Amino acid sequence: MGGTATLLDPEIIAKEALMMLKNSMVMGSLVHRKYKEEFVKVGGSISIRKPVKFTVTKSRVRTSTANLTEKSITLTVATQAHVAWSFHTVDLTLTIQEYSERYIKPAANVLANQVDLDLCALYENIPAVVAETTSWSSDPASFLVLGKAAQMLDEAAVPQDERCVVLNPAGHWSLANALRTIYVTDVAKPIVTKGFLARIANFNVYMDQNIYSHTTANRGTGSRTDDTGVEVATGAPASSAVYTSGISLCDFDIVTTNVLKTGDVFTIAGVFGVNPVSGLSTGQLRQFVVTATASCGSTGTTTEVAISVSIQPGLADSGPYRTVSTMPGGGAAVDILGHVIGEYAQNLAFHKNAFALVMVPMEMPHGAWGARATEESTGISIRVVKAYDIDTDEEVCRLDILYGVKTLYPELACRIWGKQAVDTA
Repeated sequence: MGGTATLLDPEIIAKEALMMLKNSMVMGSLVHRKYKEEFVKVGGSISIRKPVKFTVTKSRVRTSTANLTEKSITLTVATQAHVAWSFHTVDLTLTIQEYSERYIKPAANVLANQVDLDLCALYENIPAVVAETTSWSSDPASFLVLGKAAQMLDEAAVPQDERCVVLNPAGHWSLANALRTIYVTDVAKPIVTKGFLARIANFNVYMDQNIYSHTTANRGTGSRTDDTGVEVATGAPASSAVYTSGISLCDFDIVTTNVLKTGDVFTIAGVFGVNPVSGLSTGQLRQFVVTATASCGSTGTTTEVAISVSIQPGLADSGPYRTVSTMPGGGAAVDILGHVIGEYAQNLAFHKNAFALVMVPMEMPHGAWGARATEESTGISIRVVKAYDIDTDEEVCRLDILYGVKTLYPELACRIWGKQAVDTA
């Protein structure tokens, strides 16, 4: 016979799979990934402390000592995802390029898309929302909408570096078409065709087909002049009250079958956002996101809606954690953004530290043919394992990843709503 075939080594397959996994990620490559060393076991959790905030006293004499509030969140790594396939031993005699094209590349691609999908689902935690038009009827199609997102982040004192925008295909190509004339031809062509649009308005702009759509709740329309959603905040909160979990809403048109959904966003008349550093009003109504589905009562019944951001004016007990210019008054109008049962793409503008992705190396089964590969700089890790199935006389191979995703700082992100897809009201 001629030359002898060499079987592919598991470490070669694992390294190729790692490269393919990394190259296939969009969201996964743009978020924070520095907590990998904190995890020591499957299902492990760490408590992440958020930055401490202080207030300034304009006096030579110390008048008070700040009461520090150590805020933290928990990140858990417990999501295992895998792709498996069967093949004949002879396939291991292929070159790594051939084997990769046939098996590894498509397998790593779907794993990467699952990670991106889980990260994009975190949009529900983000209260800040902008859109191309006030009618919520257009995909991003101008520099203006990126400017709105940048303004929203600026007013939240978000760092200027490492900002990204990730758009769904409709938004990406709509914006690419609108901005095509701002580049010279030999620069614009590779930017558009490779999927990375450009650096615009201090954002690196990308496309990810895993961007979610959000369908707003069916909340009734009969009592409104339009279906943008005007409710009433019931009761005048005490001037010293700090709402940390929710607000009571009432609307005589809402019935028990209707709900406010997780991810819905609303504003309250007269309640403006504040700059987190200076405490000055931004002049923009503070946006609140619903964090748990809320069933609304019948005529005249109130219900508390769980929200984020917490409603904290600049009071002594909230100090540097103030979020609004004033408490809402009794009967204040509440505008729920978007149309009733409207479906909107949830494109994302964010700083890297808004979201986190943590991947950890998986344990190798004892005596198994396989290997794992980890990129130390990013923490991205993948495991390959192969076994023989005596019943089918086939080799079975699988790629596994273990990861967790989390919204670290929702104030560092903003949603850019895409064109309305559905309106059944």
